Amino acid sequence: MKKFLALLAISLLSINAFAASYTDISLADLKSAIAAKKVTLLDVNGPVTYENGHIPGAIDYTAHTADLAKFLPADKSSLIVAYCGNEHCGAYARAAEAAAKLGYTNVQHFKPGIAGWK
Repeated sequence: MKKFLALLAISLLSINAFAASYTDISLADLKSAIAAKKVTLLDVNGPVTYENGHIPGAIDYTAHTADLAKFLPADKSSLIVAYCGNEHCGAYARAAEAAAKLGYTNVQHFKPGIAGWK
């Protein structure tokens, strides 16, 4: 059990350390990008939470990890915003990293997550 907890702690710390490398987008800027249809949103909350509410237009990242490229724009400089539950959640980094690995250069984080959106 101690080994499991230690591994879990290391995993959480590494996610949070990695998470700091993406620029945060404000609520106002996100709403503006959505209104202008200039953003692709990646929701990392999982299918149950996604079904219970997500930012309009968001892609359920957990349902499309294997085929994510099909849901992203052709222009690699397009705005991609990843989010999860709230400002204390670092899970968004999985989607942000996946987009970055596909070559997207404008990947940002909506730190307040779905809780901040609601």
